[in-house]
Amino acid sequence: MMIIFYEDSNFQGKFHESSGDCADLHSHLTCCNSIRVENGCWVVYERPNYMGHQYYLKSGEYPNYQSWSGFNDSIRSCHSIPHHHGSYRIRLYDREDFHGQMKEYINDCSNINKSFHVSDILSCNVLEGYWIFYENPGFQGNQYFLRPGEYRKFSEWGSLNSRVGSLKRIMDFY
Repeated sequence: MMIIFYEDSNFQGKFHESSGDCADLHSHLTCCNSIRVENGCWVVYERPNYMGHQYYLKSGEYPNYQSWSGFNDSIRSCHSIPHHHGSYRIRLYDREDFHGQMKEYINDCSNINKSFHVSDILSCNVLEGYWIFYENPGFQGNQYFLRPGEYRKFSEWGSLNSRVGSLKRIMDFY
């Protein structure tokens, strides 16, 4: 797995290569205007220590921050996403701590409200696989990366609100 961050657009200027997680890219670069994902899948974060806006990137070239739907040229940390060769299961709840209505998904869902009849997800349990929550239906808006585990409240997956419009499995991109 390899990701390369460039200070300037179109893969120009000072750069930093990473083959694993990095909690603070600021010591290597002052800004990030383009990214090349040599192989693998990554989540890059706007702030150090895996905080702020999150962006899911698969193998390919991103010549400017608009190409990964970035709000600005600030990328300060990154996580590599391990390969997953198995099934996918996630349970969503409309209340914190796994209370209230529950719906289990094994496939992508482009509109949670139509499928589950709720627009706010307050907790979830990722049983198998890696997932991305999107704030809006149709895989649009802010993105939130979820590893297997329990998320007792929405702030634990990095969101400032409980709106989840769609969800997608991270698979078959290697």
